Amino acid sequence: MNVIALSSLDLGVAALLIMALAGLSSRMRIGAGKPLLVSAARSTVQLLLIGLVLKLLFENADPLWVALLAALMLLVAGREVMVRQKRRFLGAWGFGVGTLSMFVSSFAITVVALLVVVSPDPWYAPQYAIPLLGMILGNTMNGISLGLDRLTQDAAQRRGVIESRLALGDDWRRAISDSRREAIRVGMIPIINAMSAAGIVSLPGMMTGQILAGTPPVEAVKYQILVMFLIAGGTGFGTIVAVSLAARRLFDERQRLRLDRLGGAKE
Repeated sequence: MNVIALSSLDLGVAALLIMALAGLSSRMRIGAGKPLLVSAARSTVQLLLIGLVLKLLFENADPLWVALLAALMLLVAGREVMVRQKRRFLGAWGFGVGTLSMFVSSFAITVVALLVVVSPDPWYAPQYAIPLLGMILGNTMNGISLGLDRLTQDAAQRRGVIESRLALGDDWRRAISDSRREAIRVGMIPIINAMSAAGIVSLPGMMTGQILAGTPPVEAVKYQILVMFLIAGGTGFGTIVAVSLAARRLFDERQRLRLDRLGGAKE
């Protein structure tokens, strides 16, 4: 494959866009300048490090190392879900609800894709397993973050309505059913938009990367369709599991709404 190598100077030219945007943000007092620069620096360091790790992993395909890297990816994604919540659960639940949901959905779907659809030899081949898991996990993380954030904020805003339903005899499921459905819908919006616009408004990243690397366009499209469907499944199932677990956690054994279980919330 004829891959055009990029130099540090090439990346530096692209980085000027980030610096210009950060400068404009500071001038307009938007407040996004510093976070933008920090995020760009983190992204650069993290991608360079993962590039070196993957290079070693590809040369020494060992299931233990693949599993350890996958576990690290899951733990970091779980932390990102937690810190993005305006009202997050206190204690272990703040980290556990998103992490468990991503494990149930993203890992299961990735394993099924490797064993049934792609079928590399060995099935845990890191050049297939890690990119697939990364794409599914990253998008599932976004969906779960949006869903949980919407659920907890909606529960706080509609506290009076929910407690009135409980007082009238509804159980916790019916009392919070509207907020739960809306949270799941919000969590699935990004992947629905991505699938709706793919090929017309945007060329997805995986397909673009394969085409740039010399893969025939039709073959690249097939892989992109597969990945989009896997991402949709991971995001949808993960959001449903996370929102359902979180909704139950908002109520105690006597079916009372317990907003004091959320950080920043008052009982």
